[in-house]
Amino acid sequence: MNTTINRWEVPSLGLDKLALRTAPRPVPKPGEMLVQVEAVSLNYRDAEVVDNGMGNTLEFPFTPGSDMAGRVVELGEGVTRFAVGDRVISAYIPGWIDGAPRSWAEAPTQGGPLPGMLAEFIATPAEWCVAAPASLTAAEASTLPVAAVTAWMALIELGHLNAGHTVVVQGTGGVSLFAVQLAAANGATVIITSSSDEKIARALELGATHGINRHKTPDWQHEVRKLTHGRGAEHILEMAGGDNLARSLQAVATGGRISVIGLLESDRLTLPILQLLGSRASVVGIAVGPRRVLEDVVRMIDRHEIKPVIDAVYPFSEVPQAFEHLKRGPFGKVVVQVAKPWPTR
Repeated sequence: MNTTINRWEVPSLGLDKLALRTAPRPVPKPGEMLVQVEAVSLNYRDAEVVDNGMGNTLEFPFTPGSDMAGRVVELGEGVTRFAVGDRVISAYIPGWIDGAPRSWAEAPTQGGPLPGMLAEFIATPAEWCVAAPASLTAAEASTLPVAAVTAWMALIELGHLNAGHTVVVQGTGGVSLFAVQLAAANGATVIITSSSDEKIARALELGATHGINRHKTPDWQHEVRKLTHGRGAEHILEMAGGDNLARSLQAVATGGRISVIGLLESDRLTLPILQLLGSRASVVGIAVGPRRVLEDVVRMIDRHEIKPVIDAVYPFSEVPQAFEHLKRGPFGKVVVQVAKPWPTR
């Protein structure tokens, strides 16, 4: 058995400092298990954490990557949750099992400030993982912990989505496309906004009902009103921030819900208060969810055989190229294949 592993790390902040290094092979402590990492999906926050910390205090050298799918290869003392050979995925907020939201101080997140997943092996508490979907490959399963759970929290867990509701999904990243698939599977009408006609066409194939090119129609909120016969949308996933929130407020139905998820255009929000009061809308921050929700997502994925949308899969040796692809704006997820893919059922 090799006593060393390869992992990607930075000695200080900066994506340009990312390098592949060797490290001692982890040894699982009591309550932990050793997992061979098979795939890691990248999130926008992973790039932000490496570049500027994203408000986290990191311990260097730091290994990035929030989402992992892998296989258990060794158990520490007292582990009964999993067995050797089980396929698992990581929970993004491991200290939040269920119930009321936990603060980041109470429940730090994987991939910053906690060490990340871009390594051949990790030692992790068994409580920090859930069983992977039987219907997905490792690359597909690795996309669930952040993106799928975020979409589920916005629409299902907190949003109480019903058939017949209208959902506006902004952009075509991982969270957005999971939202399209989940909303369509629950009988909702989905309106997708994007700056690309090609990406809109692909989103329509996934279940979206209408598409709005926000470059051609910058005041897209008026088109939403037109498509909903003046009613507006019950759910809007706000992915941009800044002044775009004011447009979302104009597009939301009376008493509807705006889930603030992204900050692609600004890390500040601007909106008219009187209009907010008149709309009676809820503006809610969504920051992923507890482990129990990830388990719910896994059951939904297996039951309905929903396939995550992956734009590209990069080998472990090309992690910098994978981050560059992420920064260009993928259609769906960018995944790093760390080890040989597992077969699906």
